[in-house]
Amino acid sequence: MRTSLKALTATASAALLVAGLAACSSGETSSTSTPAAGTCQNVGSGATSKSVTVSGDFGAAPKVTFDSPLKAKDVERTVVITGKGAVVKSGSNVDIALAAYNGTTGKELSPAQGFDGSATAMVKVDDKTFIPGLVRAVECLHLGSRVVLTAPAASAFGNQNLSQVNLTDKDSVVFVADLVDLAQTRATGKAVTPPADFPKVTLDAKTGEPSITVPKTDPPTETKIAELKQGDGATVASTDTVTIQYKGVLWRNGQMFDSTWSRGTPYTNVASGFVAGFTKALVGQKVGSQVIVVIPPADGYGSAGNGEIKGTDTMVFVVDILKSTK
Repeated sequence: MRTSLKALTATASAALLVAGLAACSSGETSSTSTPAAGTCQNVGSGATSKSVTVSGDFGAAPKVTFDSPLKAKDVERTVVITGKGAVVKSGSNVDIALAAYNGTTGKELSPAQGFDGSATAMVKVDDKTFIPGLVRAVECLHLGSRVVLTAPAASAFGNQNLSQVNLTDKDSVVFVADLVDLAQTRATGKAVTPPADFPKVTLDAKTGEPSITVPKTDPPTETKIAELKQGDGATVASTDTVTIQYKGVLWRNGQMFDSTWSRGTPYTNVASGFVAGFTKALVGQKVGSQVIVVIPPADGYGSAGNGEIKGTDTMVFVVDILKSTK
């Protein structure tokens, strides 16, 4: 099993629980029906979704009220605010603000995220990447829309283990989502030539996924960082929440051990919440940049290692910095 970048986080952040909820996926096709590529299901409204009252302006934290226990027999979606932006299509990535509730108890599943200027969550409109309830909530709608989705918990989460989000198959869920913008999935900065002694990086012309070729030399004994693309966005601070794409390989054999490109969706976390070398690669960079960082054990996992990463392993990451939120 490949090591996930989640293992690189130093601590869990309660503020990111919604992002974790958005990203939870079994990695398998969900048990609910999946639309053909390029299409969407465009779930209709119903009595249950209409029973949820949502007030407040788009982008602002909503006031959500409903009678509990709310019993959902099917997946229903009611559009509260109709946007005028681009349509969210199958396969696209969209930044959303999200509030999620246990319909049975009326309690939040996790703190709301993305409202009032806080860091949004990213959803890829693909049942193989995200839980089907979130895909059904956002697909086919215009950016600028606010939507309520109600569903049985099992339908909303597909193959996901419901106990991981404190739900049972007897529960229902309520999602309230604002569709903020289409999300960037690759660095947009100006190409920069890195020092000659760094690993060589080539990018897939279509997707931007990097391929990394490690030199047949001894790795450096200190963390080394170089820009591959120079962005012109906001400068990342250690306290910022960042959204990134990344690929990590081992210096000793060039073997990939983790990649957001392989999983099909970027990753969001606090910039200071990674091992030291990875945080050094983020802080001070500008959004839109792509960096390569070589991390020796002292700034990585130390002598203990982590999974397939040995205590003597030097890691190499290519990181696209897509977004940073204060």
